[in-house]
Amino acid sequence: MSRGIAFVVGATGMLGRATVPALVADGWEVRAASRRGTRMENWSGDVRTVAVDRDEEGALAAAVGEGCDVLVDMVAYGKQHAQQLAGLADRVGSAVVISTVMVYEDSEGRSFATQGRPDGAPRYPVPMAETQSTLSAEDSGKVALEQGLLASALPTTLLRAGAIHGPGCKAPRELFFVKRALDGRPVRVLAYDGLSRFQTVHSSNVAELVRLAAAKPGARVLNAADPQAPTVAEISAAVDEAVGVRSELVTFEGASPDGTVGATPWSGEHPIVLDMAAAERELGYRAVTSYAGSLPVTVALLAERLRGRDWREAFPDMARTYDPHLDLFDYAAEDAWLAAR
Repeated sequence: MSRGIAFVVGATGMLGRATVPALVADGWEVRAASRRGTRMENWSGDVRTVAVDRDEEGALAAAVGEGCDVLVDMVAYGKQHAQQLAGLADRVGSAVVISTVMVYEDSEGRSFATQGRPDGAPRYPVPMAETQSTLSAEDSGKVALEQGLLASALPTTLLRAGAIHGPGCKAPRELFFVKRALDGRPVRVLAYDGLSRFQTVHSSNVAELVRLAAAKPGARVLNAADPQAPTVAEISAAVDEAVGVRSELVTFEGASPDGTVGATPWSGEHPIVLDMAAAERELGYRAVTSYAGSLPVTVALLAERLRGRDWREAFPDMARTYDPHLDLFDYAAEDAWLAAR
């Protein structure tokens, strides 16, 4: 027996690829919407694809048509999208919408946005619950989205995701260690004693939260995270194991001396760890995979994509995200630092 119709916006993105089959397996009739109406290889033939540009006036409403039981939105951002979704409340039973850990601020008003300032690194509680204060709607499009939806008549579950990883990621942080392993680098140099923690979440775990929330509608905000928040040193070791290499770990106190040596995509002065008690209590959430358990597939995909190509060509979004702020693979700088040590 069908649970009803699930309409997924942003279905061909990283999270959509994992969420569509999870909903199908749970008995939903899925309409997978994207700009091109593309069908992914891991979707069953029962999935109905829909081509829609949600930023064209009236296009999303027309695509939803007479309505759906749940609308899942992977890409919503800002006040305008909140209004767009709220305007469908008369024909949508409930919604599940992806937000981000980046909405949080600490007790002194520090956040991800202030990290570049002196003493700007946020100091969050460990673990951090959904009751933690957030930025203003003026300072964050995701906060504007959250506030707009929570004030609407559309019952919406908002999922504040950590550092997302998994198949289809356009800027995979894991590349930092995977490329070093494949290049035969003998050491991993890490700032902050290798103890930095930036809460991860695998795409399949986000999909599981979406599946659970779709079956239990409500107006709520929940964190979205893996069952553990590994340190950057633990991530390095886990990648080495997945690749099948061994490397020496060299760590030092404090930040990178030049902004490159020892800096990683997870590095930070203070830990960012999400509390998942609310999701466990309200939805019965249990993670589908652990960080380490997911790595063999991730590593294999990254290695295949890198084969015979410059990393910037293989992962242009990764290059745009980190360059010129952080040269991810400045081996000469690493070697010079090690030699002078």
